[in-house]
Amino acid sequence: MADLFDPRPTDRAPPPEAPRPLADRLRPTRIADVVGQDHLLGPEGPLGRMLAEKSLGSIVFWGPPGVGKTTIARLLADATDLAFVQISAIFTGVADLKKIFEAARLRRANGRGTLLFVDEIHRFNKAQQDAFLPLMEDGTIVLVGATTENPSFELNAALLSRARVLTLNRLDEAALEKLAARAEADLGHPLPVTPEARATLVAMADGDGRSLLNLIEQIAGETGPLDPAALSRRLTRRAAIFDKSGDSHYNLISALHKSVRGSDPDAALYWLARMLKGGEDPRYLARRITRMAVEDIGLADPAAQRLCLDAWATYERLGSPEGELALAEAVIYLALAPKSNAAYKAFGAAMAAAERTGSLVPPKHILNAPTRLMKAEGYGRGYIYDHDTAEGFSGQEYFPPEMQRESYYQPEGKGFEHNLRESLLSFAAQRARKADSD
Repeated sequence: MADLFDPRPTDRAPPPEAPRPLADRLRPTRIADVVGQDHLLGPEGPLGRMLAEKSLGSIVFWGPPGVGKTTIARLLADATDLAFVQISAIFTGVADLKKIFEAARLRRANGRGTLLFVDEIHRFNKAQQDAFLPLMEDGTIVLVGATTENPSFELNAALLSRARVLTLNRLDEAALEKLAARAEADLGHPLPVTPEARATLVAMADGDGRSLLNLIEQIAGETGPLDPAALSRRLTRRAAIFDKSGDSHYNLISALHKSVRGSDPDAALYWLARMLKGGEDPRYLARRITRMAVEDIGLADPAAQRLCLDAWATYERLGSPEGELALAEAVIYLALAPKSNAAYKAFGAAMAAAERTGSLVPPKHILNAPTRLMKAEGYGRGYIYDHDTAEGFSGQEYFPPEMQRESYYQPEGKGFEHNLRESLLSFAAQRARKADSD
């Protein structure tokens, strides 16, 4: 029976070859020609070892667009003599999968395995992902999935337990320069750009090899050398990769938060600008920036939280783009403010204690006694009104009687918390003296 995906040759003359895009013409035909992924394909890399041992297991490739996921899958199939079948989760339904699985079973019965490459595998639902499991387990297919999203969030645990996740890197400048040199060899002439414009061209690709080759193809017919300004007019710069609901969203907000925490205003402004350029909702950023003030600045600078709320309100009044400057000013302030997470940690410890101690009641002396019965039960008995003491501090115990006193808030003395720390130590010392005198 003819293979559904490897049709038998016919006696008809082949049609004349159609024009092929530059990116397709330069697709590597050997593993050694793949650029930018030496950490996977080198002799000590996981794929390098698999190929050396002639033992290929199921894999999920995780990485940005244009870094070689499809190409590497094809080359792995060639190197292990597996039939290469490529599908996209966007265009493949249940009926298509059944046909593909049946063809793989027939192919295996005839002595050949199948490498099934699934692009955008995260777009399959749970049931569709589960359908691969039996064929992966019995060796009918070697699954190679490709995704730009974090597999931990997007793929079933059952599928991940049967496949190795390998991360592909965005292409660095050196890798993109190699591709540019190959393009020049294929075209038969140098790129029509000045050295400065060449650097601009590489930057425009934004780590995407396919994008670089497509940009080169757009300018290949130019006669004179283009400078950066002329190049920018000639090409439409590709949008930066940013999916407001995907992994990039969480990566960039994490970068912004950690830059603020690390007291680096310049890096913080860069990540803020990246998110705004990518179309992030400024109100989301205002909320997260305010959270940074609460979590990482805390009581070291009590004004930080108020400033963030004011910046948020300013954005609401001015809108974009004018209001975004207020958010930028808040980010700068937070990055340069003294940092303390003492209140954040204290609240977490108190919540854990509340969970642990259950329903312990307060000591009776700090309970109000609005009725005669409650007074008879001892409610409010022995309570000392702190304002009536000489120091304005009674030193009484406020934890439940069955619970030993615990210490949650431990300021380190940064910024305004220096004053709070002095007060805390003073009260602790007075409390200890009163306990010794009782």
